[in-house]
Parts: sequence; structure tokens; C-alpha cells
Amino acid sequence: MWILSLVILGISWLIQWRLKSKFEEYSQVPSRGNLSGAEIAAKMLRENGIDDVKIVSVEGRLTDHYNPVDKTVNLSPEVYQGRSVAAAAISAHECGHAVQHAQAYMWLGMRSKLVPAVSFASNWVQWILLAGVVIMAFAGMVGAWVLLVGIVLFAMTTLFSFITLPVEFDASARALAWLESSGVTSSQEHEQAKDALKWAAMTYVVAALGSLATLMYYIMIFLRRR
Repeated sequence: MWILSLVILGISWLIQWRLKSKFEEYSQVPSRGNLSGAEIAAKMLRENGIDDVKIVSVEGRLTDHYNPVDKTVNLSPEVYQGRSVAAAAISAHECGHAVQHAQAYMWLGMRSKLVPAVSFASNWVQWILLAGVVIMAFAGMVGAWVLLVGIVLFAMTTLFSFITLPVEFDASARALAWLESSGVTSSQEHEQAKDALKWAAMTYVVAALGSLATLMYYIMIFLRRR
């Protein structure tokens, strides 16, 4: 399991590196429409009949996200102001989430409902897992049940990671379909946008697999102690 975890960690690092390099590459390619990321977001929202979502600029790099709580499309400065293929792809992707929200997309709804529980679990799970492993050295069964509580909490975060996958893939599919139909990107630019979003999606895939591998590791510890 340790070897598997190291392999997944290495793959995760490579994908993150590849994503950043693709973002750098496609940030240098101007989009045919010459629209900024903010303008593209406004256009996509408008054409999908969404008028209650705000587009805001947030600090950081690759910090772009959609917040369903306050209905905001949050774009990093490079995307908000950028007029590149990368900016077009990312802004359209985040608006894809806004369209999901407006259309009550099932997987987005499920993910949103899990947020409070996952937020709680994320704050405590590592401490509970560590406590369970340590206590097992002195009081086997007591520690095993503490570990089981940690496993249940970690299972919530793992489930959240896997539910995130269809949400992200669907948002990218919506973004690419709109970019093509709206004429914001040319056929060549469309392929570049597709490539950029593919690598972004891969980060979520590796995160989900890494979470599953860690969950299985703790389950194996629990079953051995039982």
C-alpha cells in the first residue's frame, strides 16, 4: 500500500506539472474571439439564460471555481483578464458548473449536500486515524474502534472525491460544446482547450484514486487488528 501511495503521489505530481505547463502554453495562444475570460463567462451565462450569477476576480493562480452558495464564478486574474485559449477554456468550464446548478444537475446537487459533512470530516479525520493507530498499540480493541470512526469519516471524503468526477467531466463537456457552437474558439483552438481541460480533469481522477488507496490502507490495518 505504501508503494501504491508513492506511485499515486508521483503520478499526481506529474499531472500537476503537466497541467501547469499546458496552462502556460495555451496562455500564450490568443483566442479567435479576442474576448477576456470575464467576457466569455458573461456571454456563456447570458446565452444559457442565467442572470443571477456574478463573475468576480479572485487572487491566486489556477484558483478558478464556481461557488453554488453565493452563485459566483470566481476567476483568477490570468483567466479573468486573459484573452487566451487557456482563459477561454477555464472560464467556460467554471460557467459549466453554473449551468449545472441552474439545471439542477444531479451530481452537483449530491456534492453540494455532502459539503458540510466532508468539511467536518476533513478537519478531524487525520487526528482520529492517528489516535486510532496509536491507541491500538496499548489497547487493541479500543484503538480499533477509534480507527473505525476515522475510516468512516475518511470514506466520506473519498466518496466526495468520486462524486466530483462526473461533475468536473460534465462541466468540461458543456464548456467545450458551447465554445464550439458559439464560435469563440476556432477548430484548432477548440482542440487546445479540450487538451487543457483534459489535464485539469486528470488531477481530480488521481486525487480520487489516491483517496481510495489511503482508505483501503486504513481498512487493512483495522481488519488485521480485528
